[in-house]
Amino acid sequence: MALETKRILLVIGGGIAAYKSLELIRRLKDRGVKVRVVMTRAAQEFITPLAAGAIAGERAYTDLFDASTEFDVGHIRLARDTDLVLVAPATADLMAKMAGGHADDLASTALLATDKPVLLAPAMNPQMWSHPATQRNLAQLVADGAHTVGPNEGEMAERGERGFGRMAEPDQIVSAVEGLFVGLPQAKLLKGRRVLVTSGPTREPIDPVRYISNHSSGRQGHALAQAAAAAGADVVLISGPVDIADPRGVKTLHVESAREMLNAAEQSLPVDVAIFAAAVADWRVAEQAKEKLKKTNGKSSIDLVENPDILATIARHKQRPRLVIGFAAETEKLLDNARAKLKSKGCDWIVANDVSPETGVFGGARNTVHLVTANGVEDWPLLSKEAVASGLVQKIADTLNGMPA
Repeated sequence: MALETKRILLVIGGGIAAYKSLELIRRLKDRGVKVRVVMTRAAQEFITPLAAGAIAGERAYTDLFDASTEFDVGHIRLARDTDLVLVAPATADLMAKMAGGHADDLASTALLATDKPVLLAPAMNPQMWSHPATQRNLAQLVADGAHTVGPNEGEMAERGERGFGRMAEPDQIVSAVEGLFVGLPQAKLLKGRRVLVTSGPTREPIDPVRYISNHSSGRQGHALAQAAAAAGADVVLISGPVDIADPRGVKTLHVESAREMLNAAEQSLPVDVAIFAAAVADWRVAEQAKEKLKKTNGKSSIDLVENPDILATIARHKQRPRLVIGFAAETEKLLDNARAKLKSKGCDWIVANDVSPETGVFGGARNTVHLVTANGVEDWPLLSKEAVASGLVQKIADTLNGMPA
């Protein structure tokens, strides 16, 4: 979706991730977005208003009692003269202020005064993120209508610290912004519907330390779960091992293997819609070794057996959902393979995408998909994964509304 006509108020909180906000401004500007910047006092300890303002193309706002702007109630103008308020980084302190309705500086006052959508990109130490107080504040903000992107898992600024708390990368945040703008009109499209989504890879153990898997990041499946929840659906997400946070407002079940994923899917029925976006391993070892396999001087081999076909099983289940959607991740003959999969699996739609290494789809922020149905093929342009998710949710809602009750 084009962002050329959009205006964003970027609130920069006081955390080390503030340095990423400079790149975020540039990425948004490259997409034609008009960006205004508000910085907390703590944010100015990490980056300067001069740097943020220079990239944004206008001064960065820092002071609630600035005589040059407050003569016309500048904090209200900043809060309202925008299409979206983006908080990046959203620190634990700033989220606590928002949840409590505080308004003691320009950033918190603008956030309290806005009537526009708010998107948070949390960033903090993993212990701070998992603390019950932060999670309570997050739950309150989501209940109040805020949207979130991230945090991601990874190394922290503190030596030896690792976990969930890294701010989402600028490209991820831009994609979330794009997806949010696409999804804003979709609220309640799926109200009263129950949706099942699978996401990520599976891991099939070879021995206690090795496994068979693939490069799926889970970003498309998680985006679908989030978009369905934003549209009012009751969503169950079955996720293989991924390095991204569970979507908010979604019941997430964590599994490892294909057999675990199938069992969780069957236990989650009945649903109205089942979307199988997970990249499930087709094979597993016939017998897992109890001890680590040792390297030998000669050739070695392992016996493989086929995993259960989750898509086909649910498509032919006695509690079959009204709409069953599969994904086809291919590296050659994309549409031919997708059409064959549609027929052999017994599903209603196949979302086909090319996952060749040069496309950057696995692990990337964007996707080019082709929607294959019994009526033909619908080619979609290159979109963020969030925008793909929003587009699919719209088509799902349109289709369900056209079906007999």
